[in-house]
Parts: sequence; structure tokens; C-alpha cells
Amino acid sequence: MTAELPRLGRDVAPHPKAPVRIVHLGLGAFHRSHQAWFTQHAGDAGEWGIASFTGRRPDAADVLAAQDGLFTVVERSDSGDTFEVVGSIVEAVDGANVGRLVELLAAPQTSVVTLTITEAAYGLGAGDVPLLVSGQEPTTPLGRLVLGLAARRDADAGSLAVVSCDNLSDNGNVARKAVVELARGVDAGLADWIDARVSFVSTSVDRITPRTTPEDVSLVARECGYRDEAPVVAEPFRNWVLSGDFPAGRPRWEDAGAVFVDHIEPYENRKLWLLNGAHSILAYAGQLRGHTTVAEALADGVCLKAVEDFWDEASRHLAGEDLRIPEYRAALLERFGNSRIAHHLAQIATDASTKLRMRAIPVLRAEREAGRSGEAAARMIAVWAAFEQSNPGSQDPRSEAVAAANQLSGLDRIAALVSLLDPGLAGDPSVMELVHRLSQAFAPRMQSVATSGNPN
Repeated sequence: MTAELPRLGRDVAPHPKAPVRIVHLGLGAFHRSHQAWFTQHAGDAGEWGIASFTGRRPDAADVLAAQDGLFTVVERSDSGDTFEVVGSIVEAVDGANVGRLVELLAAPQTSVVTLTITEAAYGLGAGDVPLLVSGQEPTTPLGRLVLGLAARRDADAGSLAVVSCDNLSDNGNVARKAVVELARGVDAGLADWIDARVSFVSTSVDRITPRTTPEDVSLVARECGYRDEAPVVAEPFRNWVLSGDFPAGRPRWEDAGAVFVDHIEPYENRKLWLLNGAHSILAYAGQLRGHTTVAEALADGVCLKAVEDFWDEASRHLAGEDLRIPEYRAALLERFGNSRIAHHLAQIATDASTKLRMRAIPVLRAEREAGRSGEAAARMIAVWAAFEQSNPGSQDPRSEAVAAANQLSGLDRIAALVSLLDPGLAGDPSVMELVHRLSQAFAPRMQSVATSGNPN
């Protein structure tokens, strides 16, 4: 049926192209459901086009380019689906096309660079230093960004803002440190120029965006009457909190609901600990109990209690009435329980050694400094340890170290895993005994329930 329909693009839902003033690194589903959506809904959207570059593979750029950058956002709730064509991405580019990236970053009209490159990517730029020094093309997002910023300096194109949209605490400063250190390894003068002329904006981003399925593609064809090979499915909820300067201007994202604040740390901790922390617990405990999606795991009383116990601990360290923690928790339960959003636990479970460092460790440390055990935060680490034991070879940026830890047993294994998150805590015998006890108590129960096929 879909082959007989016209394809989304110039012939279906044509959209006027805005000039490129935003460059994005990390073209994926979340970027399209979030930053691209907010830009389309800004009051001055006609002035702000996005050139989006892929990361490791060109596929998304190839598909979107064939559709003139257009795609459908399917907003999915328990009450049904709504469909909207988004046209704020005016160029979809293979990330390997470093020349085009450099050209755009050197252009004076480019004012903003946004990033969704995953948490792990901020530690991968150092290998690009010899390539940059020798005049070869870098291979990592941050290496390519540094090359583009060097071209901007040389072209005297002025200041701009770099906006990290990855799930990192204090992500703007993390991005600044990574970019400046990489630049300093190449050219100290370039590092100084970046320090003086580039603003790094911190953000907290939120919109659950599961992977698109073939069934979603067919749904859009059936309901909209055109072929879209790159629709994106998202929940109705969306949130964007930003803190920092935009020296060359920015879209009026606040018209779409974005919030600009002076101090972002409370907001990003609320999101990292309550939403992302719960996701990590559900990802490992849920899979061990035989579940595949967030909604399934949340319906399991054991998983739900683990989440709510962690929320109780984390909430003690989230001060400020503006955060509205009780309302936020209630909204999360409703969002997670949206059974029509198939948010797969296997997707969330990747990159644990990076994610848990930001989700479990701060709460565990804060609880212990307050004289409490931090048992609920330790349980997040424990279920990860149990999951790794049952599922060796899971995707992790430090997979070799995880595999080496799994060759050990008992407290030695737990200490080796925790050392990937926090070497200091790994040296605390009482913490290791707590994590080990929770892992031992949790894993056998999870595995036996999963084997019986009765997760409740």
C-alpha cells in the first residue's frame, strides 16, 4: 500500500526553508522530537533553519534528505495519536561530510550549535588530537566541532553558543571542558579563543522517544496518505530548561514552552535522578523479571517499589518549591504507564557505566553523608550488577572493563564494577557489602521469576 502513495517531501506538505542558523550534531529520533520540534514552534521559526549531522552512520541523513528534511511527529497517548509534519531541519547531512560542517560553522549567520551525541561521546575526543595536528579529518563529534570552531576563528565569524542536550549533569560545562581540552591539545591559541568567544549552555531535556517501528511507518501512511520513511513517535510531554548566554541570538523557544533559568542544577538533577534514575532501575530489574518495556516493568510491584524507594531518597536532595517534586513524580508515573509508548528496556540499558555515575552515585553519596545507608541508590547499582552477570556482553563504553569485572566473584566483582562508577566508593567495604547483599538478594529472585514466566 505504501509504495503507491506519494512520498513526504516537495510534492507532499512542502515547507518553506529557513536559512541555516543552527547546526546540530547527532541526528536521531530524540533530536527530531525535541530540538527540531521546539524550533518549529518558536515564534520566529522562519528565521531559524537547522542543519543536522548524523553520528556514526549516514542512514538518517539519507532518508531525510530524500524527503527534503521533512518528517512526521506522531504524538502518542492512551487516548490516541496525532500527526504533525516538522520542517525545521533544512539540511540533513552525513556526519562524515566534515567539509560541510566546517563550512557552516565558519559562516557568520550560524549562531547556535546543539548536541545530542550521547553521554559517552564527551570522553572520546582525545584520539582526534593527532589527526587534527596532522591536518586529517577528525572522527568524533567533538573533534569535528573543534575543527569547525577553528575555521570560525580563522574566518573571524564571531561568537556563537554550543548547547549540550545530553543527559549529563552540568552538561554545558562538561562540553566546555571537553572541547577546550581537545582544542588545547591542537592549538593553545584556539583553546583561548573558544574560552573567550564560545558560550556553552547547560540544559535539561525531556521527551520520551522510543525507536520507530515498521508498524509506525505503516500507520503514518494509512492515516496521513503519504509515505514517510522517517517518522518519529513521542509522548505528548516535552520539557526543555536552558541556562546560559546566546551571544549571536537564538530562536524564541520559550514560545514553545522552553524555560530559561539562572541556575539549572536543581532542574537537571530532578530529571537525571527521578526520570533517568527510574529508567535505569526499570531497565535492569525489569529485564531480569522478564519485561521488555517501561510500562510493563512499572506494572510490576517489585520494580515499582524499587523506583519509589529511590525517589524517596533522591527527593531529600532536591530542594526548592519551583521543582514541584510531588507533582513531578506523579506525572512520571503517568508518563511511564503510557502503554502505547513502547519504550524498550534494552534501549535504556546501554552505556550503564556512564549513566549510573550520574544517576545513582550522587544520591548514594548524599545519603551516606547524611548518615543514612543509601540502600535504594545502592539497589540501582546492584540490579545493574545482577543484570551484567546474567547478560554478559551488554553495550557499554567500558565493555572490556565490565567483562573483566565479570570474571571475578563475590565482593571482588562488585568492587570492580563499582570502581567504574566511583573508585572512592569502591574502596568503602560497607558500601560494597551493601551492594553485594542487594545484588545477591535481588538477582536470584529476579531470575527465578523470569524463568517461571510470572513477573508478578
